[in-house]
Amino acid sequence: MIYIKFAKKNIRRSPFQAIAASMVMFLTFFVMAVFILLATGSEIILKHYESKPQVIAFFKDASSQKDVSAIQNALLSDDRVIATKYVSKDDALKIYRERNKKDPALLELVTASILPASLEISTKSPKELTPVAEVLKREPVISDVIVPDDVIQALTSATKVIRYVGGSVVSFLILFSSLVILMVIGFKIRLKRDEIEIMKLMGASPSFIRTPFILEGIFYGVVGAVGAWVVAFAMLWYFTPMLSGYLGDIQFLPVNLLFMLIILIVELVAALMVGGLGSLGAVRRYLRS
Repeated sequence: MIYIKFAKKNIRRSPFQAIAASMVMFLTFFVMAVFILLATGSEIILKHYESKPQVIAFFKDASSQKDVSAIQNALLSDDRVIATKYVSKDDALKIYRERNKKDPALLELVTASILPASLEISTKSPKELTPVAEVLKREPVISDVIVPDDVIQALTSATKVIRYVGGSVVSFLILFSSLVILMVIGFKIRLKRDEIEIMKLMGASPSFIRTPFILEGIFYGVVGAVGAWVVAFAMLWYFTPMLSGYLGDIQFLPVNLLFMLIILIVELVAALMVGGLGSLGAVRRYLRS
């Protein structure tokens, strides 16, 4: 407790430096929380679209059920295909009505007869979309084939950018925060040089002198991490209703509370490391005995 008492005393003596250090740590861990949420969300969105039917083949009106069954059986025997789903004209009309139920004008002249039956095909990976689509295009009963591979490629590219850019920014901010802690603690040690010398003459051990400064650095890290987590969680909770409308049936929002607690634990561990190592570096540099 005496170490904590001395650490509190050091913080109260220079409140502006404490606020500056805490704000830098807050910025670092806020960016880290946002990065984790974006990276996790992009992965979930990518997996969602990869698990959806990826190739849609539309049948000509003259196609029979026998033609459909023959194509389905041929596709299911292909190792690249996971599953197929047949959507009849009536099913297509139901889907159309559900998607346009808020606009009655679009429903008046649409009947099942003018909508094509289709076959939705899921493949093991996005790389196999084009080969399967080329096979379907050669079928005489198929009128058109849609391959949404651009969406998957765009999501894959976006996920990689989030990983690399976010990871680089977080790494830079962690390094910057460590240097700020080192400078703040080092500056305080220099200001208290005479007091530290008197404590040494009175027989104070090196650990007694160093520990309050290390606890002070850890305090800055923990305060910044907790504050960043609270702000990130509050912003996510506020924007969840709006974001849910864009995500549709993608199961990401609202974010599980357990997942947010895991983010808090990760940030607290990182805060202990950044604050502790930064202050330890300052102590080792300025309190050599």
